[in-house]
Amino acid sequence: MRNGFRLADLGSTLRRQSVRAALVVATAISLSGCIGYDGDLQEGYVLDEHQLEQVKKGSSAEQVLVVMGTPSTTSTIGGSAWYYISQRTSTPVAFMQPKIVDRRIVAVYFDKAKRVERVANYGLEDGRVVDFVTRTTPTAGAEASFLAGALTNLLKF
Repeated sequence: MRNGFRLADLGSTLRRQSVRAALVVATAISLSGCIGYDGDLQEGYVLDEHQLEQVKKGSSAEQVLVVMGTPSTTSTIGGSAWYYISQRTSTPVAFMQPKIVDRRIVAVYFDKAKRVERVANYGLEDGRVVDFVTRTTPTAGAEASFLAGALTNLLKF
């Protein structure tokens, strides 16, 4: 025993320190996937209010194209409206379903001379929920149960 230390105590202390260091490194590595994740995602057209103010009634389609850029989609009949669509979602935790926080659709309507007739700014509150996949097919008439079908087939004999 020299200066109050034993060699066994020194080895035990080094082992504890290396275990602590390994735990700190393992924790840092496991949390590194969470760094930089804020859960907010902006999709689609990024609306700039200054650009929208430049689109006035009577502007040509070319002017709108220069100011606003290419639309997300256009109307299918006649092409008399351009739509700029954006959506912002938030996910509080990475593995949860994202929640729609904001949805904006800027619609630029044109007349027959391809001049701006009006500009509309629709939000999430202007829409309604439409279930595109209901997984049911409506049928005419009453629903027949298995038992009713079996009894009907028995009576046919």
